[in-house]
Amino acid sequence: MPAHPQLVLLGKKLRALREARGYSQENFALETGLARSYYSGIERGHRNLAALNLIKIADALGVEVGELFPDIKKLRTARPAPARK
Repeated sequence: MPAHPQLVLLGKKLRALREARGYSQENFALETGLARSYYSGIERGHRNLAALNLIKIADALGVEVGELFPDIKKLRTARPAPARK
């Protein structure tokens, strides 16, 4: 199943925040208590996050949960392709 475009944007934002703080993906996953493969899926837009995991990620990054999300204008334009019949 292809990644949802809005989740891809969220993943890109999370990756930029993580990298800006000097974390490797593996070390960051350890910091949050999430499996590295699960966290990798988040950054690639293949995982639809639960609220509790967003809270863990925000806490580890030292930001408010809302700061994890891309601008709403970008999210509005990132729509999934129509399903094929």
